[in-house]
Amino acid sequence: GLIYGEVANAIEIGCKDCHGTADAYPTLRTSGPAAPPKGNDLALLRNPDGKRRFEWTENDAGERVLIQRSIVDPDLQWEVSLVKDAVNRESPLFNPKAARAKLMSRTGAEDGTYAFGPGIEPEDRAHREPDMACFTCHLSWTTSCGGCHLPIEANWKTKLHRYGGETTRNFATYNPQVVRDQMFQIGRHQTTKGNQIAPVRSTSALVLSSTNINRERIYIQQPPIASSGFSSQAFAPHFPHTVRLTETKTCTDCHLSEAEDNNAIMAQLLLLGTNFVNFVGMNAWVGLDNGFEAVRVTEWDEPQAVLGSYLHKYAYPDYWRMHVEDNDRELKDWTRGKTFDGDLSGETKAFEQFANVHEGTRDSVRCLQMRGEYIFVAEGRGGFRVYDIASIANKGFSERIITAPFSALGHDTHVSTENATCMALATNQPIRPDRNTPEMREMNQEQAFLPIYSYAAITDSEEGLILVDINTMADGEFRNNKLDRAEFANGADAWNEGGVLDGARHIHLAGEIAYITTRRGLVVLDLADPLNPQVAAVREMNDARASAIQFRYLWVTDAEGVKLFDVTNLRNPVARPGGAVPLANAQKLYLARTYAYVAAKQEGLVIIDITKPLSPQVYAKETLGGTMTDAEDVIVGTTNASLIGYVADGRNGLKVLQLTSPSSQPNFYGFSPPPKPELIAWARTKGDALALSKGLDRDRAVDETGGQMAVFGRLGSRPFTRPEMEKLFLTSSGIPWKVSDEVDMTAWVAGRGPRRRVAADK
Repeated sequence: GLIYGEVANAIEIGCKDCHGTADAYPTLRTSGPAAPPKGNDLALLRNPDGKRRFEWTENDAGERVLIQRSIVDPDLQWEVSLVKDAVNRESPLFNPKAARAKLMSRTGAEDGTYAFGPGIEPEDRAHREPDMACFTCHLSWTTSCGGCHLPIEANWKTKLHRYGGETTRNFATYNPQVVRDQMFQIGRHQTTKGNQIAPVRSTSALVLSSTNINRERIYIQQPPIASSGFSSQAFAPHFPHTVRLTETKTCTDCHLSEAEDNNAIMAQLLLLGTNFVNFVGMNAWVGLDNGFEAVRVTEWDEPQAVLGSYLHKYAYPDYWRMHVEDNDRELKDWTRGKTFDGDLSGETKAFEQFANVHEGTRDSVRCLQMRGEYIFVAEGRGGFRVYDIASIANKGFSERIITAPFSALGHDTHVSTENATCMALATNQPIRPDRNTPEMREMNQEQAFLPIYSYAAITDSEEGLILVDINTMADGEFRNNKLDRAEFANGADAWNEGGVLDGARHIHLAGEIAYITTRRGLVVLDLADPLNPQVAAVREMNDARASAIQFRYLWVTDAEGVKLFDVTNLRNPVARPGGAVPLANAQKLYLARTYAYVAAKQEGLVIIDITKPLSPQVYAKETLGGTMTDAEDVIVGTTNASLIGYVADGRNGLKVLQLTSPSSQPNFYGFSPPPKPELIAWARTKGDALALSKGLDRDRAVDETGGQMAVFGRLGSRPFTRPEMEKLFLTSSGIPWKVSDEVDMTAWVAGRGPRRRVAADK
């Protein structure tokens, strides 16, 4: 036999082998990667009862049809759907939507006619069979594993389920955390499939933990890094779980909708991420006016329920009661458990320490980001620093947040600046660009990192932009962790050409494009060459504060509320006044699918429905009965089946909100269920809560400029490049084109076309 390195390469049958194409009936010869040169003839297959598995026959109208017989039930057979009949207007099986999809002209968007029909030559069609897998559109639903946790336990002797029943003393359970069925994403298939367009799913985005023999958690929830340097939040092209004839994808699943209501769907489709299934983890990291704090927000045992949540109540009813009734939902330092239970066992009610760990800084922390075993912090007058947080849950460490594991002679991750107001990383997924060598790329058939992925970008209100190469933090060599400013092309170690970044206060990276709020307003920098920044645009605003992007739109907060910019051209934001939402004191904001969550100071948390970005609607204003009135920042993450919100509420500390649950929102499994915020936990932080670290992106494989960050699990597979993305929604001159799911038969182009095969054709 043959040995196949990838399961997909062992597949012999392709869709067209049984269903044919728009131009030809099926030959019943296999054409998959594992098929012999001329294919195997499926017409020769026979079932156990001796009948042919596939057989051409005639129906009552004298038309030739293909019958498939069941292997299991000898009395069951059905007529195979044939693509050629579905696109033939003269056939009783004609399907207008199928005909439009398969016979659409590739120039339809350019000339505005959207012509389709048999008169369109095969080479001129938009969805050519060699370029696009049939099941891309015929996918009904597919599962995406948004994350799995593997906690390794030492001294746990366990029999393996494979490898001949061997045993191990270090055992890891496999715990799926977020499994969704509404995430439709596409990219390029593997090389053996011709790199055609195909569905892509998240494939076990792992985080790992390890507990040693002394029950010390030596590391927790750490995402590994692929050999090629990409993040382990893995994706792969795949054949969907359910392929259907009727419940298929439509035009607006892959192209701009005429109704302007699928911006979030397009972000999901292109693997840009939606911030909906992000992983916050065991601790919420909160920036304070005097430092930052790791606030314990979940259980340790699986499932790792958020304290006070719906899942917590039903998975751990006793622990939920302690949290709600004994602790009044407060997240505080305490130890749960007993030395012995009624049977004198120390196992059933083991001690569990809950600790909120604080680290002081010289100035306010208004931006921070956890990545792997480090947290990157902008400390105002204290500059920029990277802290080691690997031991944050390790009971064997008294100091769980450290500036260095040993002396500054071998480790110095502090960079002095005048007033570091914010910082940003190109991705919060752990990566190692230095592994991404030409040899590795050739062997793995992968892409190179964009240069910006090597840097942390820091805004300083006085100095402008500062870049720091942070690759050393992931290279495995602990003796070279010494950070310094990068030198720009002009020889300076800070960039602020013409004072354009004076008063810079917030930065958001969309790949190699930086959106920076400054004294003047919104400044757009092109960082394709990070050490030679180019000013792409400046948009005057009234006290611009923070920004966030989702596909074609950028939302920016200022003194007047939330403003909307069209960033179809990422380097040229165009103001859309109709998309503005007036608010008295909007601060930072967070976009999660079709909702924008705005920290609005005295108005608390403002939730805006942005399904239609050009006509937003205020969905809710939540102050929790007047107890959440100083909101500075907000993030959202998914824990198991529920959506959880975290609000940095200034002087009121941290608030944890359950946004969806089976009890409050029966439709919680939809693409973007309306949130129903309810308080489930809160913490008295050791200073005013000003900022939050965003949760790990679990559905983002590529940035808006086409820079890949997550590994793909098939040789040659990858996300789209930026030019490939733009083909789905822009003409060659850069004009957006839009579609409707309704078929306009006046665009039909007749021609010789596929003729219905009848018995006389045999």
